[in-house]
Amino acid sequence: MRAAQVSKLEGPEAIEIVDIPEPEPLPGGVVIDVHAAGVAFPDVLMTRGLYQMKPEMPFVVGGEVAGVVREAPAGSHVKPGDRVCALTLLGNAMAEVATTRAEMVFGLPDNISFEAGAGILFNDMTVHFCLRNRGRLAEGETVLVHGAAGGIGTSTLRMAAALGAGRVIAVVSTEAKAEIARAQGATDVVLTDGWLDRVKELTGSRGVDIVLDPVGGDRFTDSIRSLARGGRLLVVGFTGGDIPTVKVNRLLLKNVEVVGAGWGEWMLSHPGYLTEQWAEVGPLFEAGKIAPPQPVLFPLEQAAQAVAALENRAATGKVVVTLR
Repeated sequence: MRAAQVSKLEGPEAIEIVDIPEPEPLPGGVVIDVHAAGVAFPDVLMTRGLYQMKPEMPFVVGGEVAGVVREAPAGSHVKPGDRVCALTLLGNAMAEVATTRAEMVFGLPDNISFEAGAGILFNDMTVHFCLRNRGRLAEGETVLVHGAAGGIGTSTLRMAAALGAGRVIAVVSTEAKAEIARAQGATDVVLTDGWLDRVKELTGSRGVDIVLDPVGGDRFTDSIRSLARGGRLLVVGFTGGDIPTVKVNRLLLKNVEVVGAGWGEWMLSHPGYLTEQWAEVGPLFEAGKIAPPQPVLFPLEQAAQAVAALENRAATGKVVVTLR
């Protein structure tokens, strides 16, 4: 089978398209003919050996797929021929065939394409975890998201209202990205230059209830300042490169919280949690209450460019690699 493989930790440019044997089925696992594979920021880190989990080299890039079930264990919730999306977790996604545990596989609604389906699980389940679990989103609250034209950002814009948000404010760096944010469902859009003052104007100086921040960097302190009383700042990642620090006395001023939101760690340490998430989110997709991703597509031959687009912060929305 064809696959995007890393054999040396030199970044996305080291990804090679190779012919390798199909993977052996996992005991009790599901074998999937892959139509598309999602790209996420951990893939960037893994190509440089910087992610906290390090697969044995050489490894196939990617951790999420959409495709058709080839084999499934008897009595499983999926069967051969079913359209599915799935997590393969630590690599093994950007290949023509993937295998994973049955509990990581979910039926893909007919109204969602394989390309969109490959972009759901990492980003959308992260956002669901952030807003539902760590952010404790209440009906009608205001959510602000940084990096709003990126993968996590556009996921937040698509999902927040369906999960109860009354207002969603997008922070972006350019007017072109502002148009993307509006198209993805932002109630209001502000540019990064002077964003805090603009948010204060929009909220009548009250502030926002939740800040979802996958960027980090030098806007972190202003994110705390942007919170309303009792607000929550959700730390999702550091695509901006710098890991910020917080002077905890700032938390006392309006009784605000800085909350770690590591979906992967939570999902892996809480068996069954991913299934619980899909039980809520899957029907919302099927009913059209959450719009599917509108991914930026790369063919398998351009897998290196696809992963590099995230490292260079050139990507808007979810990046997906197509295989069929």
